[in-house]
Amino acid sequence: MRVSVLGAGVIGVTTAYFLAKDGHEVTVIDRADAAARETSFANGGQISVSHTDPWASPDNLRKVISWLGDQDAPLVFKPSLDPALLKWIWLYLKNCTTARAALNTERMLRIAAYSQNVFKDIRSDVDAPYDARHTGIVHIYRQAKSYTKALKQAEAVTALGIERAPISKDLALEIEPNLSHAMDSLCGIIYAPTDESGNARVFTENIVAACQKVGVTFRFHETVQELLSDGTCISGVRTDKGEITSERLVVAMGSYSPLLLRSLGIKLPVYPAKGYSVTLPVEDKHLAPITALIDDEKKLVYSRLGNRLRIAGLAETVGYDTKIHDARARLVLSGALELFPNAGDISQATYWTGLRPQTPDSVPVLGATPLKGLYLNTGHGTLGWTMSAGSARVVADIINDRTPEINMSGLGFNRFR
Repeated sequence: MRVSVLGAGVIGVTTAYFLAKDGHEVTVIDRADAAARETSFANGGQISVSHTDPWASPDNLRKVISWLGDQDAPLVFKPSLDPALLKWIWLYLKNCTTARAALNTERMLRIAAYSQNVFKDIRSDVDAPYDARHTGIVHIYRQAKSYTKALKQAEAVTALGIERAPISKDLALEIEPNLSHAMDSLCGIIYAPTDESGNARVFTENIVAACQKVGVTFRFHETVQELLSDGTCISGVRTDKGEITSERLVVAMGSYSPLLLRSLGIKLPVYPAKGYSVTLPVEDKHLAPITALIDDEKKLVYSRLGNRLRIAGLAETVGYDTKIHDARARLVLSGALELFPNAGDISQATYWTGLRPQTPDSVPVLGATPLKGLYLNTGHGTLGWTMSAGSARVVADIINDRTPEINMSGLGFNRFR
């Protein structure tokens, strides 16, 4: 079949990879000049299966309320009468119960754990380095209250089959010796040994090369303008360079997916959550972390990418604004310097921002839509790379009328209808 994939981030490219392996004639369309040039470009760099904590929970709702008006808070909420945002907020609030948070944790973990196994299949097929580290992720806590709540979530995740457990400070220093100078400020540490890290952009570029070898066409610098349909069935897309016919079409455009779907009457509750990252050249390998870290209280993640350190985090609901605001970017940098004051050359720091496609329940939207031939692979929020391989595999399975290897209940568009 002729299949078009809209979006050449890590989600779209991995989807094209599996569709090509199934023998389809695949075309990937993206407005950028290369793959992974937007949300996948400089993200946190972590495959954090254990960190499947939905944004919507009673505790997080209390935090969001306490952060209102604070421009230095991990989440900055900009009030707006945008109908899409108002609907998103309403659905978010409906998910802020203990029962819904537990349900959404299980759904997130189901696709994330499956995705980690699928990554192994990809690595055995595509031999290309991407600064991968398979040494787990260390979670750090300064406040006893935050640590106590994190222990409960860790127990819930561990009960679902992914280890995330407290460790002693001595063991933490064996795993990450460069935390030594900050250890006195920490009240608790949790370790997820099966989590990973690496460079999502380089990984995506490697998959593009593998796809091109088997005939996948990449049409860069081309903007999708309209989905073509007779009202019941998809027939292709119109771009700024003409029409492309397709028997099947996958929308993997992240935060921009709902804008494209709106004209077809498909109301997808995905809203952009703007995040930042800072990348530092490492000057002394003994002063920068080797193992990936998550600072849950400051909502920052740390990943070592070869001779560079990536720090990413924060969130803003500011619509589709992708400007780098200096104060927010430097908030990320100051968080890094607090933990690792001599980790890298701050004069050579590079800053980046991207839009995470966030659903109200933090669960991605995968599979079929009411329109025949049209499929979704979007809404992965902060876990796009973590969930990418598994999401791509199940969407390819659905397009091929194969039963996915995991239970798809609660992962599709129907939960919002």
